[in-house]
Amino acid sequence: METIDFDRIAPSPETRVLDVGCGEGRHVHAAALETVAEVVGVDLDPANLAAARADYDEYVAGESDVPVTFCAGDALRLPFADGAFDVVCCTEVLEHLPDYESALDELRRVCAPGGTLAVSVPRAGPERICWALSDEYHEVEGGHVRIFDREELRAAIERRGFRRVDGHFAHALHVPYWWLKCLWWDRDQRDEAPLPLRAYDRFLEWDVMESPRPVRLLERALDPLVGKSVVYYFRLEGRA
Repeated sequence: METIDFDRIAPSPETRVLDVGCGEGRHVHAAALETVAEVVGVDLDPANLAAARADYDEYVAGESDVPVTFCAGDALRLPFADGAFDVVCCTEVLEHLPDYESALDELRRVCAPGGTLAVSVPRAGPERICWALSDEYHEVEGGHVRIFDREELRAAIERRGFRRVDGHFAHALHVPYWWLKCLWWDRDQRDEAPLPLRAYDRFLEWDVMESPRPVRLLERALDPLVGKSVVYYFRLEGRA
């Protein structure tokens, strides 16, 4: 389930891709199936990196010749040289960081002139309902520390020399799941999730695995209205 649409980036065989806060590697795996030069995923959590590597070895390695690296690192202190990557992705990460502006500085630093920055954060409307339904949702360790105004985020990125070139919303069908999860947060944490939440979870798993066309078309129609994530694509001003 990718949030970033690589068709909107149009990478080339020379493109170097970095995914900051790669989690279990969904965008690393997707980028590795494109025609690119290399892909690097960085994350703070060793368990995430292990899962990302295991899934890559099982599902992607046999389908791709692209060099892929997973490494531990902090979004506030990325272990890479200035301008090392042509595409920098950062999805559903900034809302977890108290000092997200320093993270933006690092994303800017490692992005090559003329390169692309792809960023996503939770959309404010659906996110506010999650916060209203459950304090625990955003108070858990490592949880969300802010609700982004998307134009404020866009302005913060553009102050660093980027120009927005595209954008969209994503994952509308995941919004009801998170509302149900927040509504029954205490029960879900005790592995006592009620039937509606368990049933919707199974529906999403089926959708991810099977990708049925009618459901994909439904979500595409709903995304502009209630998409859970807002996704922006920026170009770093300057010659490539």
